[in-house]
Amino acid sequence: MDVDVVVIGAGPAGLAAALGLARQQRTVALLDSNRPRHAATLRSHGFITRDGSSPLELRTLGREEVLRYPTVTHERTLVRQVAAIDGGFVVQAEQPGSRAESETRARAVLIATGLSETLPASPLVRPWYGTSLHSCMDCDGYDKRGQALALIGETDDLVDRARVIRRHTDDLAVFTNGSDAVDAAGEAALAEHGIALERSPIVAIEGDRDGMRAIVLDDGSRSERSGGFVRPWWHPQLEFAEALGLETDEDGLVIVDRTQRSSVEGVYAAGDITPGFRQLAVAAGAGTIAASVINRDLIARGL
Repeated sequence: MDVDVVVIGAGPAGLAAALGLARQQRTVALLDSNRPRHAATLRSHGFITRDGSSPLELRTLGREEVLRYPTVTHERTLVRQVAAIDGGFVVQAEQPGSRAESETRARAVLIATGLSETLPASPLVRPWYGTSLHSCMDCDGYDKRGQALALIGETDDLVDRARVIRRHTDDLAVFTNGSDAVDAAGEAALAEHGIALERSPIVAIEGDRDGMRAIVLDDGSRSERSGGFVRPWWHPQLEFAEALGLETDEDGLVIVDRTQRSSVEGVYAAGDITPGFRQLAVAAGAGTIAASVINRDLIARGL
């Protein structure tokens, strides 16, 4: 085998796992495409000792810390396939921007690829995403406190999300962009909490260099909003693992037990690619658990 563990993804889960494994003197190949979901976000929140740091800074610091250990290598690459072989796995990858291929053999694999996302009213939302509009209410709600806020989405969990955001403002409106995401019962629940509901399609989001100013609707109305939240659709990045036959849930996320073990022996998963809360500290914690469990499982195999 080339290494003990291949870690796919260098976000908080993958970096935390690589660090934990390195400190157990395990050889690790850290493979990452460098395409983080929150590339547009300027500040991350809720990560103790790093509250307010940029995601780029967090990833850079994490890589620097991990690569201080001589048993860890890092490669910017696109993983194309992971397949089981006798005694472990073979991971095939391709260099971005070229056709150069690589192959790594490992005794265990940790999947920490996170998610990709699609935004509702994407051409209108995208210019404000990461500055005036965010997706994580727990991360960014505090910094929007007291403002006139929007929640834009087309999914059936908007009412629950609106209740969380409502704690930070007395002026909140939910925009369903022409969809039927909120039914009559949901509309009544929103009204009970003093939350407005706008069902018309969004035709424009106005603003200037200082930020978002208003949302313009197809019915001609204009709602003054200084920022808010978007509910994206999230998509697992697991095409490379199809040959493994991993058990996934209805959303395509990898099902793991409390120790981050997947349904396939020797394959583990951590972070946003698994069901649960999508927060930096949670992902890092899952990566730390995975590292500890992987090391113990390898010891149990006499490795």
